[in-house]
Amino acid sequence: MPPRRRVLIAGAGLGLAATACTRTAGPPHRGAPGPGSGSGSRSGPGGHGLRQAGVTTPQQATALLLAYDLDPAVRGAAGARALREVLGAWTDALAESREADGSPEDRLTATVGVGPRLPARLGVTAPAALRELPAFPGDRLDPARCGGDVLVQLCADDSDTTEETAESLTRLAGDTLRPRWRQSGFLPPSPDGGGTPRDLLGFKNGSANPGAEECERWVWSDDATYLVVRRVHLRVEDFARLAVQRQEEIVGRRRSTGGPLPGGPEHAEVDVFARSPKGRYLTPARSHVGVVSPQHDDGARMLRRGYSYADGPTDQGLLFLAFMRDPALFTRMQRRMATHDELSGFTETRGSALAYILPGAGPDRPLGADLLA
Repeated sequence: MPPRRRVLIAGAGLGLAATACTRTAGPPHRGAPGPGSGSGSRSGPGGHGLRQAGVTTPQQATALLLAYDLDPAVRGAAGARALREVLGAWTDALAESREADGSPEDRLTATVGVGPRLPARLGVTAPAALRELPAFPGDRLDPARCGGDVLVQLCADDSDTTEETAESLTRLAGDTLRPRWRQSGFLPPSPDGGGTPRDLLGFKNGSANPGAEECERWVWSDDATYLVVRRVHLRVEDFARLAVQRQEEIVGRRRSTGGPLPGGPEHAEVDVFARSPKGRYLTPARSHVGVVSPQHDDGARMLRRGYSYADGPTDQGLLFLAFMRDPALFTRMQRRMATHDELSGFTETRGSALAYILPGAGPDRPLGADLLA
């Protein structure tokens, strides 16, 4: 790794090296989070169309989520100008860093979004679907681990890289943004040598992710998207005491292969309404797969890009990260999970956030240029 990453980020993508689920790109496989990183832009009105990296980028080994709040004195038009300066500084520093050292060794991406309360505090127009998530049954949220006016997702193959990047971003934020919370995540070692990552329960997580064309329909809204973050504590030891067959009934997939319970490969479509000749559901109706299936939402999908976390011996779980065109999809799914999903008996959500992921930066167009105009 270059010393101190040349002050900020060598090789990070913040829209400058945009990635996209483009209409011409093909998905690597159904379990991967979309096409790989690339340069250029998706064609769009006025020659714009750049999208931030870290959404459909192939998943890196580590993640670090940072949430910031506006300083209480930063409000209105003056606050919008101050935040524009911060986002402009981040954009410029990233561009300079890429020119200084374009090494892709750590595959670092930085993805920036804004929270539901930010537009009102600055007197700017909020994106149509940017609103607070409702309360869900069973949540035990710690306010200190929720929300935020600005959210940053840093991903890389080396956690030192994300930590150093976080330090640099916070320094550049000056007095405009105050750190609110942070959460690191990692991908557990894969026993099968790669493919779809597994969670701490031992099951593959992300088998039904959308492909490239589905991302255009369900994930991207022009060049923006929405990110839902949930810090989900898992009762790993209690789940591990169950027989594998019972674990599979709760999850709705085979533990060994990730394949559907009725049979077939991991990425086969699952018809959760299919029944046996005796009328029994082939995928248990109260299994996780049965409850979260896109069949309940007219085919709508979200792109899951989650990580595991371990904050000491008594707190470990899932850092749920999901990108979607409209957060209402998550709200519908989470309400079903809270009342019908057997897996919810082994989970407890303790942190939550929502962010509108800004369109990417471009020449003479820093992050947030449209929102804060």
